[in-house]
Formats: sequence, structure tokens, C-alpha cells
Amino acid sequence: MAFLKFEDIDKSFGDNNVISKFNLEVEKGKFIVLLGPSGCGKSTLLRMIAGLEKIDNGKIVLENNLLNDLLPSKRQIAMVFQSYALYPHMNVFENISFGLKSEKISKDEIKHKVIEAAKILKIEDLLDRRPKQLSGGQRQRVAIGRAITRNPKLFLFDEPLSNLDAALRSEMRVEISKLHKKLKSNIVYVTHDQIEAMTLADKIVIMNKGKIEQFGTPDEIYDNPNNIFVAEFIGNPKMNIFKVKTDDIINKNTFKLFNKEIKFENSKFENEFYVGIRPEHLSLDNISEIAAEIKIDLIENLGSEKIIYTHINGREIRIKSTKNIKDKNITIYLPKNKLYLFNNKNRLKNMITVMI
Repeated sequence: MAFLKFEDIDKSFGDNNVISKFNLEVEKGKFIVLLGPSGCGKSTLLRMIAGLEKIDNGKIVLENNLLNDLLPSKRQIAMVFQSYALYPHMNVFENISFGLKSEKISKDEIKHKVIEAAKILKIEDLLDRRPKQLSGGQRQRVAIGRAITRNPKLFLFDEPLSNLDAALRSEMRVEISKLHKKLKSNIVYVTHDQIEAMTLADKIVIMNKGKIEQFGTPDEIYDNPNNIFVAEFIGNPKMNIFKVKTDDIINKNTFKLFNKEIKFENSKFENEFYVGIRPEHLSLDNISEIAAEIKIDLIENLGSEKIIYTHINGREIRIKSTKNIKDKNITIYLPKNKLYLFNNKNRLKNMITVMI
């Protein structure tokens, strides 16, 4: 039985339909990440779970309890905001304990809960400080500590790392992952950052225009994207996608790529279709019969790796490599099992099986 269930959720703001017929079932103990571009509806969905936005149609069920009409305080849910939402006139202890004061528990129990949370987050020595005396990472730990003390059934995180610099984001990703494993908690986490999603999630919900494009593990989504939107959204640099030209189509399931004839078994090319190649799957080593001579347009040096930009038959191609490159003219190779075929921009048919 699903721990958290969404049934035909709809949400609009005026004429703007933000969430449309959203259906999802989440298992207990999972770290679920809602991932998508700005405006796709992920934060709105999170706010509906928390009770901060009204649901227009449909149902949200948490452990067999219908949430639709429950007050936020009755949902046994704790939310961590992007802005931390700390009270500037209170110290860390007072901020963490704030939500406990309305629960009619003793001062000793409140103190115990706050200290336990502070130990987990390694902020015991900060309990007397005010928010203005804390770094961004420390403020986020305080916000998480406040959520922990409530012992909720479900944690909600709304882009909690977006205000932090790159080094702190990396550090906090590790801390949040450790926290999930330690508490064995249920988490729904919103982000537009694919690195956060891929490193934190048990499962990712890829959202676009209020709908689910794909739901699966990070590996499933990376290796088997449902459509072009997912294929381009996951991966950095994004997947190379190009339309196969009519002149390159030989018959119903064979086309020409890099001057090689490529056959997809059990596939028939109807109307237009597209081929996808991840930059990291293109190699400078002779690993395949599928090869192309290229002239380099630009190299982005990222230290441990290089991003190479080039053109083949008028198509821009991105290549990721760890090699040091001195020549402007090089040969690139593509493993035959690393091609993706998309039909009508929205359906992955299958991967290459035969090369002629």
C-alpha cells in the first residue's frame, strides 16, 4: 500500500493550469525528488501536500488519511523552506523549539528534543546564536532541526540549497542524504538542480507543465529516458538530439549516421524521428566502427574534463572527454549500443541493435 498517494490532482491560478491530472504513488521510507524547470508545478504540488495551497480537484492521501481538508498543523508534516524562515529575534534554540511550544509538552522534553536535533546536525555550539550570526549552511541546519523536533510522518524540502554557494550545496547534499538514512525518514524534495536530484533521490519525478514526464530511479531515468524532454533535461551537457534528415533514411528501419548504415530492429521510422547521443558516450578512442572526422569549434576546460563543441553536417555536437587535446582536427567514435531513437519527439523506441 502506498505511503503517499496523489489521485487526479488539478490546480489552477485563474486561467493558468499549473497541475493537471497528477497521479503518483510513493512507498514508505523513500527519498522522492520532484525535478523540473521553473514553473512546472513542483513547488505548488509541495505546498498542496503541506496544506499551504488548496487542491482544486483530486485527493492527496498520507497513510490512508485524506489531507485535502486537514489544517496544515494537523497533517504531521514538516516543511523546510528555501528562505530558511527563521525568526531573527530568536536564538537557534528558540527557533528550533518554536513549533514544540504549542504541543503542550514539558520544558525538559523540549530541551531534550532540541539538543538531540542539534547533535544530529552538529550545531550544539550554536544554540545561543541569532540567525544573523550564522552562515547560510548553518541557517539551513537550524531550519532542518526545527523540522526534526516535530517528528513528522513526512519531510518536505522546497529548494533548500538554492541560496547556498557551490561548495556549501555539495556539503549540504551529503548532510541531507546522511540525515535521511539515519532517521529512515520519508522525504519529498523539490529542486530544479539535476545534480541534487541524481545524488539524493531514491526515485525522481520529472515534471513539465504540471504533468509527470517520467518516474523512476536516477539510473532508470538516465539510461532510459521516456522522451526528448527527459533526455535533454537529465545529463550535463545535455544529450545531443538531432532530426534524421530524409536523405539519410534508407528504408523503414535503417538510416545513415556518420556515413554508416544503422539498423534498429523492431522499429519502423514513421514521419519524423530523432537520434540522441550523450556527450559522455562519444569517445576519442577507437572503440567503434561508427566514427566521424571533426574540426573542433571550442573547448571548455573544466579541469578534470573537457567539453568539446563541434559541427557534423550542420548539426552542433557536444563531446565530454577527460583527454588533453592539442589538435583541431580529431576523430570521434560512438559505441553502437549508446544510440537513442525518438519518434515524434516524445517516445523512446529502443536502442541500436544492429550495424550494417
